[in-house]
Amino acid sequence: MIEEQTKSYSKKQIFKTLHPWVRKWFDSQFDDFTPAQKRSIIDIHKKNNILISSPTGSGKTLTAFLSVISQLTELAEKDQLEDKVYCIYISPLKALDNDIEKNLDEPLKGIEKIAGKSLGIRKAVRTGDTTQYQRQKMLKKPPHILITTPETLSILLVAPKFREKLSGVKYVIIDEIHSLAENKRGVHLSLSLERLQHLLGQYTRIGLSATVSPIEEIAKFLVGYEYGVGRSCKIVNINYLKELDMEVMCPVSDIVLADEEDTKLGMYDLLDDLIWENKTTLIFTNTRSGTERFVYNLKKMYPMHYDDENIMAHHSSLSKEVRLETENKLKEGKLKAVVSSTSLELGIDIGYIDLVVLINSPKSVARALQRIGRSGHKLHEKSRGKIIVTDRDDLVECSVLLKNAKEGKIDKISIPTNCLDVLAQHIYGMSIENPWDIDYAYDVIRKSYCYKDLSRDDYENVLSYMAGEYPELEERYVYAKIWIDYKENTFGKRGKLARMLYSTNIGTIPDSSGVLVKCNGETVGKIEAVFMERLKKGDTFVLGGRTYRFNYGKGMTINVTPANGPPTIPSWFSQQLPLAFDLAMDIQRFRAHMDVKFRYRRPKEEIMEFIHEYLYVDDFAANSIYEYFVEQFKYAQIPNTQKLLIEYYKGFGGRRFVIFHSLFGRKVNDALSRAVAYVVAQRYNINVTISISDNGFYLSSDGKIGGLEAFKELTPENFEIILTKALNKTETLASRFRHCAGRSLMTLRHYKGESKSVGRQQVRGKILLKFVQDMDDDFSILKEARREALEDYMDIKNALKVIEMIDREEMEIKTINTVIPSPFAFNLVSQGYLDVLNQNDKGEFTKRMHQAILDQIKDKLKDIY
Repeated sequence: MIEEQTKSYSKKQIFKTLHPWVRKWFDSQFDDFTPAQKRSIIDIHKKNNILISSPTGSGKTLTAFLSVISQLTELAEKDQLEDKVYCIYISPLKALDNDIEKNLDEPLKGIEKIAGKSLGIRKAVRTGDTTQYQRQKMLKKPPHILITTPETLSILLVAPKFREKLSGVKYVIIDEIHSLAENKRGVHLSLSLERLQHLLGQYTRIGLSATVSPIEEIAKFLVGYEYGVGRSCKIVNINYLKELDMEVMCPVSDIVLADEEDTKLGMYDLLDDLIWENKTTLIFTNTRSGTERFVYNLKKMYPMHYDDENIMAHHSSLSKEVRLETENKLKEGKLKAVVSSTSLELGIDIGYIDLVVLINSPKSVARALQRIGRSGHKLHEKSRGKIIVTDRDDLVECSVLLKNAKEGKIDKISIPTNCLDVLAQHIYGMSIENPWDIDYAYDVIRKSYCYKDLSRDDYENVLSYMAGEYPELEERYVYAKIWIDYKENTFGKRGKLARMLYSTNIGTIPDSSGVLVKCNGETVGKIEAVFMERLKKGDTFVLGGRTYRFNYGKGMTINVTPANGPPTIPSWFSQQLPLAFDLAMDIQRFRAHMDVKFRYRRPKEEIMEFIHEYLYVDDFAANSIYEYFVEQFKYAQIPNTQKLLIEYYKGFGGRRFVIFHSLFGRKVNDALSRAVAYVVAQRYNINVTISISDNGFYLSSDGKIGGLEAFKELTPENFEIILTKALNKTETLASRFRHCAGRSLMTLRHYKGESKSVGRQQVRGKILLKFVQDMDDDFSILKEARREALEDYMDIKNALKVIEMIDREEMEIKTINTVIPSPFAFNLVSQGYLDVLNQNDKGEFTKRMHQAILDQIKDKLKDIY
């Protein structure tokens, strides 16, 4: 049973449960417990499962550890501390693991000082980076608190000597659980937790999360099921105690009329002002290329303000050493600013941040709160954040996002379920532990939230694949990993190398094709292989905000030396963040309100007043929003929750565009556009170009497209079938299949000490995909690749909701013909011309289009002004 814990205990009541030395230490450090601690510590002491959701800086980590430390102190005092693990702490980041180990030093040393003797409470980090020597040491003297990652936990479950040390685990703490739950790392972890429970029986599960929705689902994910019934869990939900000081800012007074150069200068001037008004500023850019660009431009445009010593970049393509240097300098207060893509969102301890600046929309309310929560890192301090917007779509999106953030309306996350590739990996792991009864193993697997609805057919098909019951696969060097004895109804591991194969190929994060960049023998980061292919000797580029000269490349490594002067900025291929569906629908609701005001001919003053009341924006922003909507209304129509607008536009050179104003986020638009394009291609036998954004998509061709007719062919009954067919010959399915083949051990990334390059994995993945499609179109790993493409990469669930809304006539379809794209279509259409337009031309194109529309509607505008 999941229930909210609202009871708050007093300091006196909590102290009764803690060891006297722990009480004394706490008293010497803090005046009182935080609200999260007042609601949680006693429940943890009572061994209740608990999920604590509260903002950064509210003492979550200490909340989770205090009862554990108290119990270990009690055992140490009585000399009853055994050589085994009592508590496992799991986090998604190795950096967070290292932080926690350091942060535990303070209470443990403080308590020892009070006790006047060494208590011998050990803690240690065990990840992929742990040396062989340290691992051996841990076997002899295991840590009482083991700090690890989801992947390492599953390796420890099959290590016979270390497994014994886990038999005394009483607590498992999962930090940043929200960031694990929404991807396959979380699915993987949920099965490891059930295997752990099978090994040692009941233990207390403690989840720590930032602001997330729906929180009940995360609680169910944390605790799992016992024979179809959800285990009990208390939820401590402490949000919005920190006041939010958030603001959407425009760098210029009119986004459309200002040219690209003015907007760019305005944005950097604004950013420079914000940085110098504060001691330390953290800037998020959404992409790695954006991070590099901002660090480079700030140093170039304000050489008196910034250099390598006071501004740094932080993103996942930089080496561990460079990232660590940035984190440490930040903690020590040596940096004025750090620019990050998404890598500093999670709770790594980065010290005190005065201000967080988001460049453009973070695409979801939860992400905005998570990022802005990194500032004001003390309990009762305001979190301060600014969102800088550079176009009108962004302005509307961020204004609605800000409204939802202030009103506590958070978009829902989606937890993947029944992932058959992860299941295959775990069945292999289970077989290495010991032989299993097939029915009992099925019951254990279904205790995981992610597999509670796993069908027996899917389970048996995965077993069948793992047991090598597809002899054709041996022709492609895919061999059996387990044996099955149907008479005894059992399965177990096959081969002497099983543990080694499992341990070296485990995990869910696919290898990415990174080229190592080395400078004076030190690795400074990675670039994409495609980027390396374009480099010639003497070229300069930016990495980590520093400029390097390319000397030569050897295999998957390039050699560089530091350089000065203008670089060629790396064109990273990191995906853009998708707009959350819930937020997209809220933007559409705002559009619907505006549409009604215009249709009922309300005066400008009244509409401006409504914008101010509805959104939290200044006069500049409100006026820009008003102008944007009035132009769309007078020239075309305003698409919204009740109206899907399809716009027919003839572009340069007679090219036809069918623009769908479907503001549902790019994952939904990806699904809708592929299905429509497939129907068009089948019907007219033509090649169609697709371009998608969060706000819509278009199909384009030299001939007749018939987009509306094709769209009307989609029904709730046929949509998934059509989309699945549309996927079959695509790169999307090929890359998803490669990832699933790696996770399910069809393709071994590491074998007998050798690593298979991403290039070789890709080639093998394509050969296997073709082979499997011919062999059995319902093969479990192919089925999983399709599920991943449809549900995780795209968003078929919400795309189907849209189709159902149209089918039930809750949303009507309207069509218009335009000579110039309507204002809401500007960004989408100019995106299509990006190959031939540079940034300045794109701005010029938008401005010319805007002027042309004003000329067309000037008479209609007189009615309003």
